[in-house]
Amino acid sequence: MTSELRDFTIDVPQADLDDLHARLDATRWPDELPGAGWEYGVAAGHLRDLAEYWRHDFDWRAAEQRLNALPQYLTEIDGQTVHLVHVRSSRPDATPLLVTHGWPSTVADFLDLVRPLTAPDDVTAPAFHLVLPSLPGFGFSGPTREKGWDVPRVARAWVELMRRLGYERYLVQGGDWGGLVAPEVARAAPRNVIGVHVNALVTALDWTSPDPFEGLDDDSRARATATARRWQARSGYATVQSTRPQTIAYALTDSPVGLLAWNLEWFVDYDATASEQAPIDRDAILADVTTYWLTRTSGSSARLYKESPAAFGTRPVSGVPTAVAVFPGDGPVRAVAERSNRIVRWSEFDHGGHFASLQAPDLLVDDVRAFAASLT
Repeated sequence: MTSELRDFTIDVPQADLDDLHARLDATRWPDELPGAGWEYGVAAGHLRDLAEYWRHDFDWRAAEQRLNALPQYLTEIDGQTVHLVHVRSSRPDATPLLVTHGWPSTVADFLDLVRPLTAPDDVTAPAFHLVLPSLPGFGFSGPTREKGWDVPRVARAWVELMRRLGYERYLVQGGDWGGLVAPEVARAAPRNVIGVHVNALVTALDWTSPDPFEGLDDDSRARATATARRWQARSGYATVQSTRPQTIAYALTDSPVGLLAWNLEWFVDYDATASEQAPIDRDAILADVTTYWLTRTSGSSARLYKESPAAFGTRPVSGVPTAVAVFPGDGPVRAVAERSNRIVRWSEFDHGGHFASLQAPDLLVDDVRAFAASLT
């Protein structure tokens, strides 16, 4: 460990939690159309129930304690504070593994992965030294302090982070935004990255092209079309965050129920509109939402959408072996993914969901292990 990293412990003042509770008690609720359900956005009944649980039953101190049980650090990279969890395996043959979360997640999403990946019960299974950084602008890595924190800049910061930790060769993994960052780390440092594993991969077509389906077979065209239609129906939050993140930041920083509803657009609306997905535990959702609230980083996390429009297009192929895990609710197209990645493994699952580390951690762990084993 270098002197550039300093120990960090989460210790939220009680006054901040008291303020959160007072704001929850003072919530002004909007009306809702009869029978609207989730058609117009987050359903009022669901939100009221979860807000009530947040106010009276959710235990932030327990979530804080779970994170503080793991080694955490802060460091400065490229002028930005970076928070990370770093758990070394006791196994001498362990491989470093860098894992990046997405939005509206935090590193708390990975708590159930730590023991299986660092200390597997099966001694023949691969073991890993885990590096779990918070994205710049998210949670304890926020807020960002200047423009320009796009996906390639995050990837370069992660390369520097791994250097500081003393790791020369390592695997990278990620989902959602992490699924864009992980391949970019390989592009930034192809000699250092052994392999890339992603879930919740985005494969966007260029709809301004004369033929956006060029080179795709009928099955791929159908899958791309279905994914695009699903995204169009649910992309309102991303449109706002990619165009006017500062405007929405005022509401999200001032109203905890507003923040909860906004983040549920991805966390729970996913479950409500895709019944094949596994539900996400409400304590896991609230650990993430409370982190955003306490660190006032809902606005700075939203800025990643405005900073990174180019991340969704075709990118240079790094040549690093890449594995893609596809869970219910996501619809990446392999032929499109192969335009930007050297894909050597493609796994599709009928259980879990977009937030695989919360919805199917066992399947995600097994797929990462299998991919790692195939590279040796």
